[in-house]
Amino acid sequence: MSFQAPYRLRQLNEEDRREMLELDVWAFPTEHSVDELMGVPSPLDWSRTFAVERSDQVSGFQGMFCAYPLKSFGVPGAQVECGFLSWVGVHPSHRRRGLLSNMIDAHFADDLAHGESVSALTASEPGIYGRFGYGAAAAEVSLRIERKAELREVAGAADLQLEFVPWSAAQHGDLIADLHLAYGRLPEGLGRPGWASWETPGLRAARDADLPMFRDGKEANRLLIVRDTAGAALGYAIFRRTFDEDRLGPNGVVHVREAVAHTPAAARRLWEALLDIDLTTAVEIAHLPVDDPILSLLLDTRRARANYRDNLWLRILDLQAALSERRYAADVDVVIDVTDTRLPANAGRWRVRAKAWGHAEVSRSDAEPDLRLDIRELGAAHLGSVSLAALAQAGLVSGSAQALAAASAAWGWPIAAGANWVF
Repeated sequence: MSFQAPYRLRQLNEEDRREMLELDVWAFPTEHSVDELMGVPSPLDWSRTFAVERSDQVSGFQGMFCAYPLKSFGVPGAQVECGFLSWVGVHPSHRRRGLLSNMIDAHFADDLAHGESVSALTASEPGIYGRFGYGAAAAEVSLRIERKAELREVAGAADLQLEFVPWSAAQHGDLIADLHLAYGRLPEGLGRPGWASWETPGLRAARDADLPMFRDGKEANRLLIVRDTAGAALGYAIFRRTFDEDRLGPNGVVHVREAVAHTPAAARRLWEALLDIDLTTAVEIAHLPVDDPILSLLLDTRRARANYRDNLWLRILDLQAALSERRYAADVDVVIDVTDTRLPANAGRWRVRAKAWGHAEVSRSDAEPDLRLDIRELGAAHLGSVSLAALAQAGLVSGSAQALAAASAAWGWPIAAGANWVF
């Protein structure tokens, strides 16, 4: 990928980390110094990390981005390879010079060279990425739940055992990583689209770390494990508490980083325990999929304050491969006319044929299209949580009512898409 002179792209290595962090603290304001950040485990895969520099002796990097090479990114009914875009930044002295556009093009080319048919991201500024063909494909919910909020009964929950322990990456890291990755394949035969785990060594090291500089007045990480009567782990929560009190007494909060359960009974037991921790009045958790079990378990949903926002943005890079890799929830035989100004190989008419719960045959077609849409909308619908019919109601997809009904049913998925942490 060529950049307009005097800018050029360079793949980085670990020796470039300080210089990259110097740019990072310009792009993303922080209270921590570069010296402090140098002591933090790096999540980066250096073979997929790039910076923009100048060839005219100007020091420092002017732009940067990286991809996390995920091998088990969830799409409806399958796990696929995904180049997960992150660390995108431009130095304020070099904005409005086309660097972001050039970096996105370079990211697309790098992903395609690695055989990745989709790119995903979590956006710091959601307004940026639509113009590059990313569609808002999944939402998330954050909750603040009052302590002792009542939960519906689930058979077998009372028989499960609880284990509260201090977090130890050495003791618990492998177990938690395995539970987290496996959750993305549940329920069996469906799986959660968009589920992303810490597959690379860098991501895992950064996720396992519990550095005091990032605790923001909270305690060190705690771990709650739910086990069956034979001792097998069925779920976990990683959390911190803050202590406070007023004239009415203790007023602490349980801040849950993530809560994952493999069975309904484990979810019920896990949340019952989190909602009954002494000296607290509330539980807070962010980045939940919008159909997380806790939302159905609450007897009174008004005991929880909810805040919804965008979670995953998805960009289809290789249309034929991407539409073939996922499964479809209903029979479909439709011709779609797709526009894609950034990756013209995706543009044009494609016939998509699939049987319910199967993969699709995707081929070029000269037939009259049933639906017309941009690659952005196709990406938004790709994880099954955004309806093509809903996009049509907004004027973003066009086609007959019959074609919209059939395609919307096929592209949809019974489990809501979402990742439970921010990259």
